[in-house]
Amino acid sequence: MTSQPERRSQVARRAVLGTALGGAAAAALPGTAHAEVPLRAGRRPWKLRNTMTTDGAWSKFLRGQDLLWTKLPTRWYQGPFLGDGLLGSMVYQEPGANGIRFTVQHGRVQDHRPEFGSGWGTCRLPVGHLTLDPVGTITAVDWRLSLWNAELTGTVTTTAGTLTLAALIHDEVLAVRATADGGERVAWTFHPEEAISPRKISEAPPTGYTGNPPWTTHTTADGTEQVLQPLTGGGQTATAHRRTGDDLLLGVGHSFPSDTAAEADSLRNLRRATSYGTLKRRHTRWWHAFYRKSFVSLPDQRLQSFHWIQLYKVASASRADGPVMATCGPWLEPTPWPAVWWNLNIQLEYWLIHGFNHPELDALATTVRQNQEQLIANVPAAYRADSSGVGRSSDMFATRNVPVIGTGGEAGNLTWALHNVWLSYRHSMDRNLLRDTIYPVLRRAITYYLHFLAPGSDGKLHLPSTLSPEYPVVPPQDTNYDLALIRWGCQTLIDSAELLDIDDELIPRWREVLARLTPYPVDANGFMIGADTPYAQSHRHYSHLLMVYPLYLVNWDQPGSRELITKSVEHWHAITGAHRGYSYTGAASIYAMTGDGDTAIGYLRKFFDTSTRYPCQANTHYTEAGPVIETPLSASQSLHDMFCQSWGGVIRVFPAVPGAWADLTLHDFRTQGAFLVSAVREAGTTRFIRIRSLAGEPLKLRHGLTGRLTVLLDDGTPARTHDLGDGTLAIDLPKGREVLVHSGSRPDLVIAPVAVSEPGPAWGLP
Repeated sequence: MTSQPERRSQVARRAVLGTALGGAAAAALPGTAHAEVPLRAGRRPWKLRNTMTTDGAWSKFLRGQDLLWTKLPTRWYQGPFLGDGLLGSMVYQEPGANGIRFTVQHGRVQDHRPEFGSGWGTCRLPVGHLTLDPVGTITAVDWRLSLWNAELTGTVTTTAGTLTLAALIHDEVLAVRATADGGERVAWTFHPEEAISPRKISEAPPTGYTGNPPWTTHTTADGTEQVLQPLTGGGQTATAHRRTGDDLLLGVGHSFPSDTAAEADSLRNLRRATSYGTLKRRHTRWWHAFYRKSFVSLPDQRLQSFHWIQLYKVASASRADGPVMATCGPWLEPTPWPAVWWNLNIQLEYWLIHGFNHPELDALATTVRQNQEQLIANVPAAYRADSSGVGRSSDMFATRNVPVIGTGGEAGNLTWALHNVWLSYRHSMDRNLLRDTIYPVLRRAITYYLHFLAPGSDGKLHLPSTLSPEYPVVPPQDTNYDLALIRWGCQTLIDSAELLDIDDELIPRWREVLARLTPYPVDANGFMIGADTPYAQSHRHYSHLLMVYPLYLVNWDQPGSRELITKSVEHWHAITGAHRGYSYTGAASIYAMTGDGDTAIGYLRKFFDTSTRYPCQANTHYTEAGPVIETPLSASQSLHDMFCQSWGGVIRVFPAVPGAWADLTLHDFRTQGAFLVSAVREAGTTRFIRIRSLAGEPLKLRHGLTGRLTVLLDDGTPARTHDLGDGTLAIDLPKGREVLVHSGSRPDLVIAPVAVSEPGPAWGLP
């Protein structure tokens, strides 16, 4: 969020742009000049020619990004995956058997015994799985996961014949249509799974823990089979399935504290579905409208497909009206991570939705808004009057206590999660989100810190020992993780109070903290973990670098910070051994901030390097002892950071495109300030930029163009502009209007896929 002086200058500049420049504003001006150039006579209306407006165009393009299988997947990280933000299924060989497994898991299904912690007492619980059991031995498969239709189709060939199937998930129903040829037959079996924490693969249950009761089964009058799973802590999970002709329909319901409501919910879901065809019509309408909200095309086929698969994945795993993603997403498997992790994972999971222009997927903002009372209950009783927080991991209701600051625990996780919610505000400019969620919760999160900040002998404010997430040493004082979050939080609260016209009694305190907070601990190698604690052991997290990314408090626009940023990230990666996938995606995004696209893509490719210990898997999922969803999603955000950035109130178009990518297309890429950016790069040069304002915010554009610029509003009249230097242009763009920026003669304003210059195989097992 911009500082008060900066915002006042923006307001003042808009007043100047609206009056002093008036009708004499320049339509053509030097790309780097500081003086306005008189308007050329005449009006030249313009309009984008978007080739991605028909079902045919989208179907053709996305078909090129589909996942394919000609070999039978044997693990969850190899197979197709389906989901609707609640119900999820992965498809692979039934372990140790001649069958096809469709897992059945649901984002709301969890235990309700907080006394046993998030790993056991409030963890996600397994539901079960279906098996398709053929007569003959499986010899081959030919499957396609269609992104456009969000549907799995294909065949299973056996020694007895062929099974043809199609599958999708919509409205909490898994629907499969299967037919048999030759000597084959369609035989389905549902296998309930024990309602115990998937964490059992890595540790014993806690003392006093008892298992949940066994499930029961029964058949309704219309032939629907139900499995009912009661829970010791209250609530119920119900799974209902029935076959009608070639169609199998399966629904899951979960209720708490009711012990019976889930049963009715699962049956109601099936009644709404009626048949595969009926459900598919609703399903494809949703997905076809979904994809049209933005478009990106890049010349690397493997990465282009990966990028679109991540959009499909996050939409399969999260919806704003559903539960926040657990670390495994809705595809639960045996894992140490059957909960929501707040010290990195949840943040990385949701970054990509903004640029993709899909705020309707933002379950994190919903979770914070709906669970404010729980966030208060999480802090020690002595601080609940004015503080809030969340511990390392929790259930979907954010149930996890926060340690007392000074005892060496993690204190900043809620503040970091609120940065995500603030990004949601900045990309939407939704004042209600700022007023009703961000401001009150952030105020309480920062107040928890204020209870413990104390002056040292140097006159600076210092923080007692806290943990830099997962760094394996005795927790230091003044951790950079917390200092960065405190600085960001105090400045954001000051700015928000002004925007909301709130005369908050804590404003003087926040100002004092910003003025007196101890500097970030730094040594010859860059940012340290904390006071007297250098970065000396390999570490997968970049917690000690939050002030660089994603907070941008220390950034490349500050020339005096560049050496510190460079040596910090180099030293982070110089000590090897503990790095994981998001270590590479984080480095890629930091280098994208510096404008170094070639180094950024080099780090990102390490995530896809199968010679590393933890690479991206065949279906683009990722594992560290179990399903971990955040890293592939953060890899898409690294690509976004190469395509377009908007931190610090400046939109940067194509700021870090790798040199090998001569062509690139963006359309309706959403940025901070609630702008939609469309831009085309051809032969290594930006051809044009079109920006639409959704909220009327001040627009500052770092365009990357050279020569004389043409800047026109959507009716062909010249936009009021002011050159800010450093290739940045201030443009007066009212709400609902569009502006076109280009250099030289007007280019063809075409939005279309770019040609692939780096071919690659399809994802899956092609």
